[in-house]
Amino acid sequence: MASVGMASRLFLAAATLLPAVTLAQSSVNMRQGVTTISRDIYDLHMLITWICVVIGVVVFGAMFYSIFRHRKAAGAKAAHFHENLTVEVVWTVVPFLILIGMAIPATRTLLAIEDSGDPDITIQVTGYQWKWKYDYLDHDIGFFSNLTTPQEQISNQAAKGEHYLLEVDNPLVVPVNKKIRFLITSNDVIHSFWSPDLGVKRDAVPGFINASWATVDEPGIYRGQCAELCGVNHGFMPVVIDARSEADFTQWVATQQQEQVAAAQAATETWTMERLMEHGAAVYTRACAACHQANGQGLPGAFPALDGSALATGPLDAHLDIVLHGKAGTAMQAFGPQLNDADLAAVITYERNAWSNRAGDAVQPAQVKAAR
Repeated sequence: MASVGMASRLFLAAATLLPAVTLAQSSVNMRQGVTTISRDIYDLHMLITWICVVIGVVVFGAMFYSIFRHRKAAGAKAAHFHENLTVEVVWTVVPFLILIGMAIPATRTLLAIEDSGDPDITIQVTGYQWKWKYDYLDHDIGFFSNLTTPQEQISNQAAKGEHYLLEVDNPLVVPVNKKIRFLITSNDVIHSFWSPDLGVKRDAVPGFINASWATVDEPGIYRGQCAELCGVNHGFMPVVIDARSEADFTQWVATQQQEQVAAAQAATETWTMERLMEHGAAVYTRACAACHQANGQGLPGAFPALDGSALATGPLDAHLDIVLHGKAGTAMQAFGPQLNDADLAAVITYERNAWSNRAGDAVQPAQVKAAR
């Protein structure tokens, strides 16, 4: 009996310490996040987890106790009985009550997740192979968000950075303490917009719009990824969200609007070859290098080389057409909707005059506009 009492005390002590141990190992648990929804999801997860733990302890405890207490070596003799009404009622009613206790908070959380009405800001999120586009429908601004992890790190020619494959040129900027509605869709294949800190995960399906929402409580940088296998570069389309104070967000919106006006103005100018090549190199790095590689050699069997290719050194009209409209049946996207006239003119000029290519063309934004 003393050994049984000691075992009971040890079990109670372990049960008391278990939550502290679990919290200490929270790196393997769900994140609590920085939004009301993410915390509700976390709380629901922990509630269901502990219910399952209790059920497991009770069931296995009863089983092990029965095996030990009623073992043949101790002289126990098997009882013979049939259809115990009390037992039938207990094992029907108790699981029913447990399920009700789990269903009520789960339903409450699911209803809250789906309630994207009355937003302060609406942002359309569009998945592309392999990048995200963000359109702020209330502010008339939009931009693409591209991976900026250096190719040298991806090909193991340099040490991995702190945010390897989770860094972009243009993060999604949002204000804190505002209800943000995300309208999520896709331009090509099925993607999935996932931000664990915000508690947001929605499939981006071509031809459909899925809604989600979040209210971020704390300024900061929050990272996520595409969570749906969407092609060869699926692992290279991160989600980076920059939550700012309302004043900083307002200033950022004004800056973006000014930059869009400046970009529209630049598309009406005549650019020098030097300026086209410099800007074209930057556009190529963020929009083309993932497939055609920084050295223009492509990936044999997957993406064609541009260095020395008939396309990049041949007639300009054909080059313009494929960049603007893409090529059906291949991974070559239509970049006409993705890049402005100046970006397209610069990147085409760069492709025709970089590496060993010497086409000599200086493509102007006006030519791209006419080709559209």
